[in-house]
Amino acid sequence: MNDKHDHRGHDHAANSKAPAEGETVVRDPVCGMTVDPAAGKPTLEHGGHRYHFCSDSCRNKFQAAPDKYVSAKDPVCGMDVARDTARNFVKHEGSGYYFCSSTCEGKFTAEPAKYLSGKPAAEPMPKDTQYTCPMHPEIIRDKPGSCPICGMALEPMMPSADDGPNPELVDFTRRFWVSAVLSIPLLVIAMGPMVGLPVRDWIGEPLAAWLELILATPVVLWAALPFFHRGLDSFRNRSPNMWTLITLGVGAAYLYSVVATLFPDLFPHQFRGHGGAVPVYFEAAAVIVALVFLGQVLELRARERTGSAIRALLDLAPKTARRIAEDGSESEVPLDEVVSGDRLRIRPGDAVPVDGIVLEGRSSVDESMITGEPVPVEKVEGERVTGGTLNKNGSLIMRADKVGSETVLSQIVDMVAKAQRSRAPIQGLADRVSFYFVPTVVLIAIVAFVVWAIFGPEPSMVFAFVSAVSVLIIACPCALGLATPMSVMTATGRGAQAGVLIKDAEALERFSKVSTLIVDKTGTLTEGRPQLTDVVAAEGIADDELLSLAAGLEKGSEHPLAEAIVEGAAKRGVTVPDAQDFDSVTGKGVTGTVSGRKVALGNAAMMVDLGLDTAELAARADALRGEGKTAMFVAVDGKAAGIVAVADPIKASAAEAIRTLHDLGLRIIMATGDNERTAKAVAQKLGIDEVRADMLPESKKALVDELRAKGQGVAMAGDGVNDAPALAAADVGIAMGTGADVAMESAGITLVKGDLGGIVRARKLAQGTIRNIKENLFFAFIYNVLGVPVAAGVLYPVLGTLLSPMIAAAAMSLSSVSVIANALRLRAIKL
Repeated sequence: MNDKHDHRGHDHAANSKAPAEGETVVRDPVCGMTVDPAAGKPTLEHGGHRYHFCSDSCRNKFQAAPDKYVSAKDPVCGMDVARDTARNFVKHEGSGYYFCSSTCEGKFTAEPAKYLSGKPAAEPMPKDTQYTCPMHPEIIRDKPGSCPICGMALEPMMPSADDGPNPELVDFTRRFWVSAVLSIPLLVIAMGPMVGLPVRDWIGEPLAAWLELILATPVVLWAALPFFHRGLDSFRNRSPNMWTLITLGVGAAYLYSVVATLFPDLFPHQFRGHGGAVPVYFEAAAVIVALVFLGQVLELRARERTGSAIRALLDLAPKTARRIAEDGSESEVPLDEVVSGDRLRIRPGDAVPVDGIVLEGRSSVDESMITGEPVPVEKVEGERVTGGTLNKNGSLIMRADKVGSETVLSQIVDMVAKAQRSRAPIQGLADRVSFYFVPTVVLIAIVAFVVWAIFGPEPSMVFAFVSAVSVLIIACPCALGLATPMSVMTATGRGAQAGVLIKDAEALERFSKVSTLIVDKTGTLTEGRPQLTDVVAAEGIADDELLSLAAGLEKGSEHPLAEAIVEGAAKRGVTVPDAQDFDSVTGKGVTGTVSGRKVALGNAAMMVDLGLDTAELAARADALRGEGKTAMFVAVDGKAAGIVAVADPIKASAAEAIRTLHDLGLRIIMATGDNERTAKAVAQKLGIDEVRADMLPESKKALVDELRAKGQGVAMAGDGVNDAPALAAADVGIAMGTGADVAMESAGITLVKGDLGGIVRARKLAQGTIRNIKENLFFAFIYNVLGVPVAAGVLYPVLGTLLSPMIAAAAMSLSSVSVIANALRLRAIKL
């Protein structure tokens, strides 16, 4: 028998689209990725067959040990499968598995543990891989399993970009369909008389009960097995949860019905319905299981979508990079082989693989996926590029600087993953309610049973049983537990896509409530790079001549204002000569000789020291300072020759951002180390509410403490080491991603691109998230407040009927789905 088969099925690891029927699959036999033979990828002849590879790395591994990669054992049936043409491939816990057919693949994905027992994975998950509960992030385990608190399946703390199908989703989907198919004839037998189909009369009551037993048993004893395991765990862990209630409700309905079918004579008249038959509830038990599975499948699919933000970020980084060797040759290498110092070529349309510095070339780079800013940024020699951004139209050669976990993209992914696992303070309310909720529901179910058994209409015990089971099923608190985590997971992912990184859910909640925002001037409201704005020459000297002399003198200075004057002269096409006898006078200015002329540049105090009269220029200097500019006097050959003015330009987006922040309910205070006159000029242009100038680092922290002492919620935005104390003291610290690492460590929110537009996006996200959480909690609370009494039968005197356990199960599933759907609306929030 030929061991190499025509493999048909779905490629879960590398392709999102299944191969068409009859289509040839070409797969890298080492890593399992599908390869386009026409893409010019590496190939190798072995045993008279040509193999294709995604990279030289995989080719080299194959060449070193070809027998290891030619074929693989199907873990289900044990047949040999040709790895390079396998149509059925699944990645599970970091390892790749090949299958002879879609049937074997389906069996494996439904119960992978069954087929991997005793078999070590070819490529196990990293040793430090940990798993956590989406609803209880304090639960961290080294292996997959169930949460001891709520019973949910644990998930990897860091999703993978090439995750295969969720085994639990595959398993639950399969169990759902089996439950649904078997529940349909059960419903026809049990409910047929209500719609004019007297099935029980046709086949007789005893046979009908036996048929229901046969149909319901696989549903309850096989399909519902995961529910019972989790329910038993809740008893063992003394942590009652939704599975406790489902186990009690379904188990009671099924066991009662089995006894009633096998031993009907044990039941007195209180248990007998019309015609003297003992009612059975097999259909209720089976349909409840099917409906719970439906809710779980919808929930698992939705939870996968909350991780889509992280997967989208991981997908930004290319899988390979084009490395330039010392001899100038170029080759495609896997991203994990790139090391710091490597030279890489970025072609038009390529994604930048890692963080680094541009060595050659010129291009515009789309950084929107990292910063949230839509306008491409021009990159030239010496400028930094960030891994995951997209090169547009030019070719660049870069030097790798930060690789692996050191890249900005990796740090963003890590921050988002941690934030998604964090808990907002508002979650405490749901936790307190849930702690007492399940015991209370069990007590209500017991009370309802007793009351109906004593005072209910005949058959009273049947009414008592139905009401108790309905209470247990409808009160499952899954919607309450999902209300906050789903919103936080969705919001933090959405924020990352907009350049807003949330350190934890608490920061998000606090920022939605703050009333005062403190911002620095330099780098936040302004560009942080001073520019030459005015040249005012006295009579007898031209503007360009004055600027040439001033720039020549400042050429020898390292002061930021000096750099602005030199750059300004170059932009205006003014010659910048060299200076001799350069001297810097601390706190006053500089002097020297430029083109044979004595030149001095500085403040009024320097001019007084030189004995020069600046009265004619003083009014103009004051006017420039009133506009927020720094005015410096220039003296040439012992005479006041004019003024050069420098200013840090206000960011183009600042004014609109300030207006929007005011609309969002924030009062803005500028806290800056700059002088008061310049600070007030900037504040006046932007409409800032209050100015605090000449601020030292300790002064900014004192300002935060002062405002908080008055009962104000305070957010502080800054980008430097000097801002770190204030960032840590504020209710919420907002760090600019272009700033110092210590500022980011002290902050609860980091903006990848440091400007006020990011603060606007963060405020909108915070307010939208908390509003969404409150809506979810309302849905969950109101559902239980109304649902439990109805299930207990309080409306029976009015409507003359009890709530069916099946309707209760449908309502329970609907409540969870409504909470999830509402949380997912945050993915589309406009920031």
